[in-house]
Amino acid sequence: MNDLEKVIESMDFQFFATGQHKVEAEIFLQNKDAILLDVRAQEEMETVQFHLTHHLKVLEIPAHEVPSRLNEIPKDKFIGIFCSSGIRCTMIFLYLKSKGFNQIKILEGGYNNLLSALMPGKIYKQIHK
Repeated sequence: MNDLEKVIESMDFQFFATGQHKVEAEIFLQNKDAILLDVRAQEEMETVQFHLTHHLKVLEIPAHEVPSRLNEIPKDKFIGIFCSSGIRCTMIFLYLKSKGFNQIKILEGGYNNLLSALMPGKIYKQIHK
């Protein structure tokens, strides 16, 4: 059994029922030591970019480049994986899990949830903690 098969086998009903694979954007953004891994295509990142200067570090690595750029993703940080709809996030989540990343979650809800968490009042509260 290879590493990916072991990861898939470990994802039972309890894993999904308890939300061990996902995190709400607002909760994720409160962790200044975390990293947002944006796996959208370069063209999407050029159109809509998230700097998150007052929140946390952003790593922009398109999904298809993750295997060749794996060394850029720290294993000792909490990683929230973001894409527009969740499909690429899920693929990269499984891939990173199979490579020994344990502190990773899918950022839930795509653009809508992330943008909602970045409304002016919420940014103000983040800056003035």
